[in-house]
Amino acid sequence: MESCRRTGLSGVLCSLSLLCVILDIQLDGVLGAAQAEIEHHLEMGRKLLAAGQLAEALSHYHSAVEGDSKNYLTFYKRAAVFLAMGKSKSALPDLTMAIQLKPDFLAARLQRGNILLKQGSTQDAREDFEAVLQRSPDSDEAQDQLMKAHELEELQEVAHAAYHQGDYSTTIEMMGRAIEISPWDPELRELRAECYIRMGDPQKAIQDLTPTTRLRNDNRAAFLKLSLLHYSQGEHHESLHHIRECLKLDQDDKECFSHYKQVKKLSKQLDSAEELIQEERHQDAIEKYESVMKTEPKVAYYTNLAKERICYCLVKLSSALEAIDMCSEAHQRDPRNTNVLRDRAEAYILNQDYEKAVEDYQEAREFDDNQEIREGLERAQKLLKISRKRDYYKILGVGRSANKQEILKAYRKLAQQWHPDNFQLESEKKEAEKKFIDIASAKEVLTDPEMRQKFDSGEDPLDPENQQGGGGRESWPFHFDPFQSGGSFHFKFQHN
Repeated sequence: MESCRRTGLSGVLCSLSLLCVILDIQLDGVLGAAQAEIEHHLEMGRKLLAAGQLAEALSHYHSAVEGDSKNYLTFYKRAAVFLAMGKSKSALPDLTMAIQLKPDFLAARLQRGNILLKQGSTQDAREDFEAVLQRSPDSDEAQDQLMKAHELEELQEVAHAAYHQGDYSTTIEMMGRAIEISPWDPELRELRAECYIRMGDPQKAIQDLTPTTRLRNDNRAAFLKLSLLHYSQGEHHESLHHIRECLKLDQDDKECFSHYKQVKKLSKQLDSAEELIQEERHQDAIEKYESVMKTEPKVAYYTNLAKERICYCLVKLSSALEAIDMCSEAHQRDPRNTNVLRDRAEAYILNQDYEKAVEDYQEAREFDDNQEIREGLERAQKLLKISRKRDYYKILGVGRSANKQEILKAYRKLAQQWHPDNFQLESEKKEAEKKFIDIASAKEVLTDPEMRQKFDSGEDPLDPENQQGGGGRESWPFHFDPFQSGGSFHFKFQHN
């Protein structure tokens, strides 16, 4: 210190030396604190990883890497967290950095080789496994994985040859085995999906293509193909979802945007049609489904669906003959559609053709023996049985959808026509009496909501077999006598 008091150049140099000593001491303190903080992050990361708190562990490893970018272990440990989180793509750069910092780090090479093999990067994976075996020839895992890499190359070679020969079954078989080795390789799944499409199995193609949208960073082609496949299957909501995902990646993609407009228009029409049905606006729903057929005339599913739903709406509108025609057309297009068979059966019931209604319900039951079909069949069978006795609608000559005013009008006309006082001969009076009783019975049943409901469900409320106490028609078990409740018709009638 005494020497530093001297003046001149030597004094300046002496002062600088003292300053350097002081700075070195301070720097050592800073570095020591930084290293302690890194060790703290590594320790916390280890504990959190062991506890399964992956996101929190990752945060600490990020801090450790930022604090020391030359420590191969920090990169390796962060890669382990990424793998535990299922983020293999994020783990790869960390494993590569660990290998660059320590080329003989075999655990990192083996881990990277495994990821590369699963991703289908066979050549790069082989290089890693071979590097491990050069330094550790007895590594069973490296030997097994290297064999898998060779097997994968052979499977791919056979599969591509079979594909070009049109042997899609063999291609699918080879791709299945290859995917077991490389489940993260999108090309394997895309090729197998193409085979399924060519073999007419779109659902399996969808199953293969769906994960490829996550395996590639920008897989617009897969999103478009998925949308088209769902669209062809009538799954318009799923189709719309996938085509929107395509546009999220590139809103200017012409193919995706063109298909998006088509799917959006059709989906809107279909949803609107079903809403109209829910609101019981059946005529409006028919018009909307007719628009659906114009919007998409090429995909059979949508035409079949439109005709099925129009058939249903016509039944609800009690347009029996139109419904029968439309339902028959829908049935011809889709013979196993139980909804169509059910609706045509109901149309036949409206048209009082109970035998055909029974036939349709029986056919529907062969495809789907659900409660609605069973109850419909039972009702149609009851109506057929009753119709062979007496059908009140036929007696009055009105349809099953006739309202009370139409029923009373038909009753008055027929009662006037078959009034027994209009006939002179005894035989004619007896015939008129029978007809008049039937006419009055029909009027009594069909103008009483409760009795009409029973009759519509397949039960004759005036049938003595359905009443306690029995008795024939002439016993009139109800408080009903056509010769006392005949309105303005007053006449004398003598029983034999």
